[in-house]
Amino acid sequence: MWLLSYILPIIRLYLVGVKVLLYQLFNKSFTLPVLPKQNGRVAIVTGGARGMGYETSRHLASLGMHVVIAGNCEEEGMTAVKKIQEEVSVGGVEFMYLDLASLKSIQQFVQRFKDKRLPLHVLVNNAGIMLVPERQTEDGFELHFGLNYLGHFLLTNLLLDPLKKSGRHGACSRVVVMSSATHYGGQLNMKDLQGRSCYCAHGAYSQSKLALVMFTYQLQDMLVAGGHPVTVNAVDPGMVDTALYENLCSPAQLAKKPVAKMLFRTPAEGASTAIYAAASSDLEGVGGCYLYNGRIVESSGISYDENLQAKLWKESCKLVGLPQA
Repeated sequence: MWLLSYILPIIRLYLVGVKVLLYQLFNKSFTLPVLPKQNGRVAIVTGGARGMGYETSRHLASLGMHVVIAGNCEEEGMTAVKKIQEEVSVGGVEFMYLDLASLKSIQQFVQRFKDKRLPLHVLVNNAGIMLVPERQTEDGFELHFGLNYLGHFLLTNLLLDPLKKSGRHGACSRVVVMSSATHYGGQLNMKDLQGRSCYCAHGAYSQSKLALVMFTYQLQDMLVAGGHPVTVNAVDPGMVDTALYENLCSPAQLAKKPVAKMLFRTPAEGASTAIYAAASSDLEGVGGCYLYNGRIVESSGISYDENLQAKLWKESCKLVGLPQA
């Protein structure tokens, strides 16, 4: 039984991976259309100093946005800021320290951001880790669940006030949540969200990405019910050649290298749908969607389970210390 619960998530993840690669073999990457200028708008991009996050930050700045790169490595963040400033003259860019594996760091980041008295029009929840060995966050959460999901859950909730105040009907603020096709193989075990009874990095990663999709739908429903001018959409970037794959086992690393050259998307290609979700006029006022390769597609069946969404929200509030409302 233990062996089965360990192996099944691995099989599901790699089957999803094969399906994505076949799609990418026969379909071109989404090409961004010309996007409207974003002068005067402000964005936060988590993990915005490298990979897809950097490409998202760079492109949003080129549209005239003031971009806050939020990350846990100051040297890397300042290097990214310098590169974008050298390339882009219209927007602004700055780095702010944020460790999504620490609830205290998230709270401090939000307070520092609010102290700047800036509006907030776009939040791109991009940062993440994948297939890391069993580890815990500063607050004792399993690392995939704690950083990929809970960290962004708390960050988004704490930033809802500036998002609501900055948006208006016809020009909504936007939350973009980076998920993954691996969520299709994800399972949500409400009795063991931390995966401690039988840890499997593949299952933990898939679960964190499923939780992000369910969070997207639940938050969108709440915002609509409250009449707030904020939209929330989940994005699937496809399989992208980034540092996320550095935790693959050695045989998988060897197999990945030639495949990545032929079939993986570049970070710029992987970021294109997130940029589209953040700035396109086509998605003005549109929320609660799962976007893949520039199109709205269906996410996994379980992700639409409203009872499970509500249970996850309630438990997440409890874990991060937020009121249930």
